[in-house]
Amino acid sequence: MKILITGGAGFIGTNFTHYYFDKHQDHEIVVLDKLTYAGTRENLAQLEGSNRFKFAQIDLVDKDAVTSLFTEEKFDSVVNFAAESHVDRSIHDPSVFVMTNVVGTHNLLDASLEHGVSRYHQVSTDEVYGDLGDGSTDLFTEKTLLAPSSPYSSSKAAADLICLAYHRTYGLPVTISRCSNNYGPYQYPEKLIPYFYFLASQDKKVPVYGDGMQIRDWIYVTDHCEAVDLVLQKGKTGEIYNMGGNCEKSNLEITREILDFLGKSNDLIEYVEDRKGHDRRYAIDNSKMEVDLSWKPKVSFEEGLTKTFDWYKENTEWLAKKS
Repeated sequence: MKILITGGAGFIGTNFTHYYFDKHQDHEIVVLDKLTYAGTRENLAQLEGSNRFKFAQIDLVDKDAVTSLFTEEKFDSVVNFAAESHVDRSIHDPSVFVMTNVVGTHNLLDASLEHGVSRYHQVSTDEVYGDLGDGSTDLFTEKTLLAPSSPYSSSKAAADLICLAYHRTYGLPVTISRCSNNYGPYQYPEKLIPYFYFLASQDKKVPVYGDGMQIRDWIYVTDHCEAVDLVLQKGKTGEIYNMGGNCEKSNLEITREILDFLGKSNDLIEYVEDRKGHDRRYAIDNSKMEVDLSWKPKVSFEEGLTKTFDWYKENTEWLAKKS
């Protein structure tokens, strides 16, 4: 059995690669990554040298390179983590997101179809559902209509629709997962938790958008990895699976928890102009994962945050180089 993990040198992809390598010891892994600012081969150093692991530095937008890799390796399954994912960057330059997230996914689907891949899994985001709004008690289900707000989430929604079209039209065995905010080791410090940890640990101001009351659901990254693996192995083709941590918190709550953990004053909080089109609330309904695949998140937010910060403390050079 041979699996291709795209974006495997980025945050979630790195964690999934390590998880899969340990869990499926009779499987071969090929990681494809462009190695942008957010991905580094250093993340996979422990796996280098294993006869079960290969690395290919390829841009998914390069259709010929993708096709050549599929011709050479003969993959049984594909998991696509590769994506531009930072909302602020998508606001400043949407074109990069369209190319990587839409065109790159299309190239991957074409290669998977041509070479008879037995399972293609697309890793998406809860952001494709849009904004639940202030005061809402609703949850995103797999039936929620797509209403993305940013160029990033719009590009991910477009990729999801192309994946479903390839299943319906060509019979490609596709599954899709949509997950809430991840946190944990190897996360590039442009995202809230590592960024604010890095700033606060140096007694620098932490910039909170608007009133800080934007609510997100948070999941520890290894819970997400386990869920993706379950869908890859047991999920029904043509289906979408939502994955969340059952942990809704406002950005301001998260900020204060980081400051408390570091023993820093809330005076480090600096309110700044809100992000353009900033969604107020996301929240995931995990029912389908629980009923169909007997999955629930295992790591509490408090436990996950401690694990994350312990990793930061043990990897200060890694964090400093990325910041």
